[in-house]
Amino acid sequence: MKGSLMWRGMLILASVLLAVALLYPPSKKIILGLDLRGGMHLVLQVHTEDALRAETDSDMATLIQRAEDEGMSGLKGQRVGDDRFQIAGYTPESHDTLSTVISKQRYDQRWDISDQGNAMIFKLKAAEANQIRDSAVTQAKQTIENRIDAFGVAEMTVQSADNHRIVIQLPGLDDQDRVRRLIKNTAFLEFRIVEYPRGATGAPTKDDILKNFNGRLPDNLEILEGDVREKGTNAVVGKQYFAVEKRRTVTGRDLSNARPSSGEFNRPIVQFMLKPQGSVAFAELTGKNIGKGLAIVLDGRVVTAPVIHARISDSGIIEGDFTQQEVQDLSTVLKSGALPAGITYLEERTVGPALGRDSIQKGLLAAVVGTALVMVTMLIIYNLSGVNAIMALLLNVLILFGGMGMFHSTLTLPGIAGIILTIGMAVDANVLVFERVREELRAGRTVRSAIDLGFDRAFTSIIDTHVTTMVSALFLFQFGTGAIKGFAVTLFIGLLASIFTAVFVSHWIFDLVLSRRRMKALSI
Repeated sequence: MKGSLMWRGMLILASVLLAVALLYPPSKKIILGLDLRGGMHLVLQVHTEDALRAETDSDMATLIQRAEDEGMSGLKGQRVGDDRFQIAGYTPESHDTLSTVISKQRYDQRWDISDQGNAMIFKLKAAEANQIRDSAVTQAKQTIENRIDAFGVAEMTVQSADNHRIVIQLPGLDDQDRVRRLIKNTAFLEFRIVEYPRGATGAPTKDDILKNFNGRLPDNLEILEGDVREKGTNAVVGKQYFAVEKRRTVTGRDLSNARPSSGEFNRPIVQFMLKPQGSVAFAELTGKNIGKGLAIVLDGRVVTAPVIHARISDSGIIEGDFTQQEVQDLSTVLKSGALPAGITYLEERTVGPALGRDSIQKGLLAAVVGTALVMVTMLIIYNLSGVNAIMALLLNVLILFGGMGMFHSTLTLPGIAGIILTIGMAVDANVLVFERVREELRAGRTVRSAIDLGFDRAFTSIIDTHVTTMVSALFLFQFGTGAIKGFAVTLFIGLLASIFTAVFVSHWIFDLVLSRRRMKALSI
C-alpha cells in the first residue's frame, strides 16, 4: 500500500511541476484572444465568379491559340457567362480540325460542348466549377495569410467559412487601415487590352466612350473606371474611363515576383516578373496589340494604361502616381500571392484595448466568484471531505492552464466560460463519487471499503459524462471559428484533467489520510 501511495504521489507531483513549467511565464505561453486583447474581426466574401471568368477566358484563349497553331484562322472567341464561352468564325471545312484540337486538348473532359452549326458553346462542368470555386477560397485564404504575415501581425486567425467566406481575427492590431489596404485594395490583378481611348489617359465620361461605338458597346468590351490624380500631391481630382476587353488572358496568378523600384524622374514603381507560362501568354498578348493601351487593373479599377510599344515577355512595371508606402504595400501583396478572385467586406468589428481589459476583469471576477461558491458549497455539503474536492479542483485548473500553455492556446472570453464550465464538470465528478461513498457508508461498509467501492462504481458515470462532452468539444473545435475554438480548447483540456483529478488524485488523498490513521467514520 505504501509503495502504491509513493508512486501515485510522485506522479501527481510530477503533474504539478510539469503544469507549472508549461505555464511559466503565462504572459508568453497563453495568448489573449481578440475579445480580450483588442484588434480586428473581419468577414470577407470571396467573389468566386471572378475565378470562373479567369478560367473561362484562359481556356478560351488557349483553344484559339492551339487552333491557330494547327493552321486555322479567323476564329472568334467570346465569353457569354461566368462559366461559358463560344467559338465562332470557323468554316464547315475547318470544323473537323477544330474538333480534333478540342479532343487533343481534352476540353470535352472539363466542358459540356454543344455544336450550334455556326458556333460552339462551351459550358464548364458543374464538378469543375465547384472545384474552381473551392480552390479560389482556399487560395484566397492562403494569400491573405501570407499578406498579413508579411505585415507582421502575430497570433492571427484566418479560416474558411460557409458560402465562400473567410473569417479573419487579428488580435493586438494597431495599424488597421494599412491591413485593410493589404487585404482588399489590391485584391485582383488583371492585364486587359484597351480598345478606347488610345494612350494612357482615359475618357472623361462613359458617354464619350459610347459615342465612339455609336451608342452601343460591343459584347466583348466593358467600361472600367480609374482615378485621375494630381501630379505632386497624388490626390484624386477626378475619374476617367476605359473601354477594355473582357478577356482575362494574364492575371496576378501568373506573377512570380514583384519588388519596389524607381522609374522615370525617380518616381516609385513596382517591377514584376512572370512565371514561364504567364510569360508566353503575356508575350502573345502584347505582341498582337502593339500601339494599344494595356490596362493594369487592380480590384476592378484601372490603375494605369500605358501604350504597348513592343512585345513584352517575362517582366514589366506598374506605375500610377504611387507613394513609396503604396509601392511597398503593393509589392508585398503581389509577391505574397495574388488573390484568385475579388473580395468584399461583409462584416468588420474593432475591439479596443479598454474593452478587452474590461472583459478580462469581468471574466476573472466571474471565474473567482464561481470557484469560491463551488468551494463553499462543497465544504457545507461534504464537510472536511469537501477539502479533498477543493484540492482536486485547484489541481484541475492548474493542469488546464498548463495544457493551454503547452499548445500556446488563445484565451478568449468564451474560453473563460469554458474554464468555469470545466470547474462545474469537475465538481460534478466529485459529487458522483462522494454520493456513492455515502450510500456505501449507509449500507454499513467500512470507511476504506466504502471509498473503494464509491470510486469504482462512479467511474463509469464519470467517464460517460466526460467523454461525450469531450466529443462535443472536438466538433466545436473542428467546425467552429475564432472564439468558439477557444471555448472548445479550454473545455476539452479541462475535462481531460478532470478525469485525472476527480478519480486518481481524489482517491489518492483519501488513501493518504487512511494510511496515517485508522478511521471508523468519514466526515462526508
